[in-house]
Amino acid sequence: MTKEIKTHQNQHHHPVLLESVVELLAPRPGQSYLDLTAGYGGHTAAVLKQAGDSAQATLVDRDPQAIAVLKERFADNKNVQLINTDFANAANDLVAGGQQYDMVLADLGVSSPHLDNAHRGFSFSRAGPLDMRMDQRQSTTAADILNDSSTQDLADIFYRYGELKSSRRLAQVFIAERPFSTTEQLVEAVSEIFKWQAKRVLPQVFQALRIAVNDELHQVEMLLPLLPKLLKPGGRVVIISFHSLEDRLVKQYFAKSTFGLDAKLRLLTKKPIKGSQHDINPRARSAILRAAVKQK
Repeated sequence: MTKEIKTHQNQHHHPVLLESVVELLAPRPGQSYLDLTAGYGGHTAAVLKQAGDSAQATLVDRDPQAIAVLKERFADNKNVQLINTDFANAANDLVAGGQQYDMVLADLGVSSPHLDNAHRGFSFSRAGPLDMRMDQRQSTTAADILNDSSTQDLADIFYRYGELKSSRRLAQVFIAERPFSTTEQLVEAVSEIFKWQAKRVLPQVFQALRIAVNDELHQVEMLLPLLPKLLKPGGRVVIISFHSLEDRLVKQYFAKSTFGLDAKLRLLTKKPIKGSQHDINPRARSAILRAAVKQK
């Protein structure tokens, strides 16, 4: 493991809404746990502290760098299984294999190590290549999308994933100024267009590109219907979203799956738990947590 990875793990990874996650999952000794976005293992460590060494844990992450950290962090625990793929494919494979768990967690946000590592290109406040791939084994980067997409496709990305009303104007300017290769170039282009409003628009632009690069919303759409199949009767699921697009999908699915005589789930959070109210970590401000339990 590189020195940089260790630094990120030890100093910068603060699991979002940790106390709420552990309280709602309510780990008991020997229970099984599935973390579909394990990151550097902060939530997992807290869950396994209560579930004990005998608990079976399956940790999923699409980022090989995260898997390397998890492998070292849980090297002494033979009951921890690591899966290096995206959470939708992992969930599908686990369901196909008949696997079920007492606890399931999906923390859908980009991790602090991703944001802090300038070379990953996720942050508009750090100079680096315009990358944004959660799994660097895939070929398409944010630069590829900016440089190769049509005006209409770019406008659709910024409108759908960034909720930007001026999406077509933005797309036209980017096409006129491309090729792009760095986050600095993108920040400069947005700043030229929006002037004093750039500070508000930049998070939306970067979010839109990141979602497009990593196919994030489609991943969530594929995962949600699989949740009841992944849970044992009485099993609990916690999902943390970081923007309205993700949270809307989770909210709608939970509403549909917890209503009526055929309801598969029961809500544990009548109102969502918000990071702005329950977490001192500045990066948790936009976090929205929803939880449910599978009917017995």
